[in-house]
Amino acid sequence: MKVLLIVPGSGDTFYCGNCFRDRLYAQALRHTGHEVVVMPLYLPVSNKSFGTDTPLFFPATSYYIAQKFFKKRTVPQFFKKILETPSMLRMAASLSGATSAKGMEQMTLSMIKGDDLHFSKEINKMIEWMVNHNHPNIIHLSTSMLIGIAKVIKNQINIPIVCSLQDEEIWIDTLNDRYARQAWDLIGKQAKYVDRFITSSEFYKSKIHSKIKEIKKIEVVYPGVDVEKYRSHHIPKEPTIGFFYRMSHQNGLDILAQAFVKIKQQGGNPQLKLKIGGGYTRENRRFIHQIRKTLKPFAQDVTWIDHYAPDDHASFYKDISLICVPVRHQEAIGLYLCEAFAAGIPAVSPDTGSFSEILSNGGVLYQPNTPDALANAIETILINRKHYTECRNNAQQRAQMHYRQEATALQLLQTYELLLAHRN
Repeated sequence: MKVLLIVPGSGDTFYCGNCFRDRLYAQALRHTGHEVVVMPLYLPVSNKSFGTDTPLFFPATSYYIAQKFFKKRTVPQFFKKILETPSMLRMAASLSGATSAKGMEQMTLSMIKGDDLHFSKEINKMIEWMVNHNHPNIIHLSTSMLIGIAKVIKNQINIPIVCSLQDEEIWIDTLNDRYARQAWDLIGKQAKYVDRFITSSEFYKSKIHSKIKEIKKIEVVYPGVDVEKYRSHHIPKEPTIGFFYRMSHQNGLDILAQAFVKIKQQGGNPQLKLKIGGGYTRENRRFIHQIRKTLKPFAQDVTWIDHYAPDDHASFYKDISLICVPVRHQEAIGLYLCEAFAAGIPAVSPDTGSFSEILSNGGVLYQPNTPDALANAIETILINRKHYTECRNNAQQRAQMHYRQEATALQLLQTYELLLAHRN
């Protein structure tokens, strides 16, 4: 089977949950012998293990300018060429990763609605490339915020379309209220052009049903990793908390830093260490500076992994005892949890979003999401060795049952094959 996976490029500078999920989908399908072509939009995906091998469509530089300043006019060709040079795209990539959609309203709605002048020019180039070079059996969209693509494909070529749903509100709900309502309404109207929606947890399935009434059927496919690659029997001599996600306020690194300092100051666990990785962007630099100041009294007990690389994920977990990412939003799934469980690492997570579903008995949930509550939860699991061992064993079992790439590939292929059978 040949699958075309259409993804928004993010610049590769930080741990993006949706980006990594797409990478896991591609790896799982390739592992079972199927062909997956990854098509990036907006920005190039530079990491070679993702296996992108198509032209870049909807370049972020020129498409943003077109939507912002040339709404009903063609961008001059000489200007467009300058905007799409590798140097301009590299500069855009270095600035990528904004967590707010402010200023991106027109571009966001254009990709959902799929009918303006600039969208039409790009989608026609994309479809021409598909017809002449790829001929996929299935097209899989990374997010419903690309759903305008589905409408045009359905009207021009007869290929089944699958669309992932995960954490859309993190972007859409930062829009002005009027634009946010319009975005959700448009996704609902465009849903008829998608043959099947999938998401990564029962929690997010329920959330989408409450937001978009037009989407009736959603399948849950847990993302899975190469368990053998992550598997580790090593337990650090010194207890070590791991934070592995984008280093940002939204993902609660400050909550963890304050909890770590509190535990150290109380002297209950003098050997406790903290390992921080996952990367960040320019907009996070001031935040990171504040975190370093918070941790300064115990800097000798903190390891920072300053360089982020998707290929280094498995190695991060080999030197930690717990994974802890106290996110402030209701996350559809914490992929770092799936990875940690494959490595036999329990989790301490806020009792919010999908975490009770994903963790089950593979760790500890706490509430409220404050430094004091987190500090108490960390000490509870580390002090009770029997409880820690039980959580570790349960985490490994959950990884084997739910979060391994073979299970992910099987579910995806069953969905794809069912759509192909109905088409025939």
